[in-house]
Amino acid sequence: MMTLVIGGAASGKSEFAEVMARQFAAPRVYIATMQPFGEEALARIQKHRDRRARMGFETLECYTGLSVACEALPENASVMLECLGNLVANERYSPDGGGKGVALAGVLRLADCCRDLVVVTNEVFSGGSDYEGDTLGYLRELAQANRALAARADRVVELTAGLPNWLKGGPTQSEEATR
Repeated sequence: MMTLVIGGAASGKSEFAEVMARQFAAPRVYIATMQPFGEEALARIQKHRDRRARMGFETLECYTGLSVACEALPENASVMLECLGNLVANERYSPDGGGKGVALAGVLRLADCCRDLVVVTNEVFSGGSDYEGDTLGYLRELAQANRALAARADRVVELTAGLPNWLKGGPTQSEEATR
C-alpha cells in the first residue's frame, strides 16, 4: 500500500506520517533525504536518527539514487520516505544527483520493492509567489512528481494545521483508533 502525505511547512505532515508508518508491520525503514550541510544539520540529523530508533525505525540515509535503495531494504519492509522535496532538489542540484525526473523514478521503484510505503512531500504553488528560472523548474518537477504519485497511491492525505484531509482512500481502522 502506498500513501502520499502532503502539506505545507510546519503543517504536521511528518508527525502524521510517522504515526501512520508505525502502524505497519516490521521491519520499518525510514529513508531520510536531508543532506548534512554543516554542524547544525549534523546535530539535527543525529537527533532525528535517535528519535526514529526509539520509534522502531531503522534509518537509511539516501540523498540521491533512491532506486538503488531497494537493494539495502530488508525483505517485506515497510518504508517511510522523508521527504520528496529534498530528494527532488538533491537529484537536480547535487553533484551526485541524476538530474531531472530521477527522484520520481526512484520513488516508483521503491514502491515496487517494499510492502508499505509512506511518502512525505511538500505542497507547492499555493504560496501566492511568482517564481522564475530554475526555482520554477524545481517547483514544477516536484508538482509533477506529486501528481504522478497521487495517481499511483492507494491513499492521499493533505495536512493543514495538523488536521488530515483525505483526498483519496482513507484511514484504516487502526489509524482511526489512534487519532
